[in-house]
Amino acid sequence: MRILITNDDGISAPGLEVLSEIAATVAGDDGEVWCVAPAFEQSGVGHCINYVKPSMISQLGPRRFAIEGSPADCVLAGIGELVDGKVDLILSGVNRGNNAGENTMYSGTIGAAIEGALQGIPAIAMSQFYGPLNVDLDDPFDAARMHGAGLVQRLLTDAPWGGDTYKLFYNVNFPPVPARLVKGTAAVAQGYRGDGRMRVHPQTAPSGRKYLWIGGSAQGERTAPGTDVRANVDGWVSVTPMRCDLTDRAALDDLRAVLPDYKD
Repeated sequence: MRILITNDDGISAPGLEVLSEIAATVAGDDGEVWCVAPAFEQSGVGHCINYVKPSMISQLGPRRFAIEGSPADCVLAGIGELVDGKVDLILSGVNRGNNAGENTMYSGTIGAAIEGALQGIPAIAMSQFYGPLNVDLDDPFDAARMHGAGLVQRLLTDAPWGGDTYKLFYNVNFPPVPARLVKGTAAVAQGYRGDGRMRVHPQTAPSGRKYLWIGGSAQGERTAPGTDVRANVDGWVSVTPMRCDLTDRAALDDLRAVLPDYKD
């Protein structure tokens, strides 16, 4: 198996080292792990692609490259230029912090998985929730490190991957607890914190110029039963199947009653 790994925290991020271990276990002795990751942190860029400017490539070692671009750019560079052969699986992460609830829509980690799915390649985004029980551990990625490879193998073997148009990809969030306290794995929907929107925080520099910092809200607010944040906060690894099709089918049926003129 040939696996391409990337992230949005950057080529030097500790979570990428964890992902390298996970990918090596999944690939096996006869497999290959290729790393193509952003040269600098790209958190919050979503599914951005830099199609109006070129992206510089730096080779840092065997099968290891840094791209001056987004996570989606890294996927495109990997499958289109850098990886020697067909990519069988794309793994993105392990993100420093959760990509559950509303965070999913902003995440560059998710953006890489989206690009993988659009290219027809199985893709899994993986993120490590932070909280009081793991943030000060020697290894805050303990849960992801211990449970990541087994979960990826289970998804590859047993989970659905089909789709005639937009392919499935998976969003995995490891809970904010040490590995020994993980309760298990939960198949859940994307949650809605309700107050998880991004906000601006204006500041004035000594020069008198105004700057804006962008920040989120509290991350531990439980979402509805059967959704990702609630499962994570309660100690479960969340797995959410996703597609790139954003259409609301129920609303579409109602809209056709309002706009009935179009006929196929």
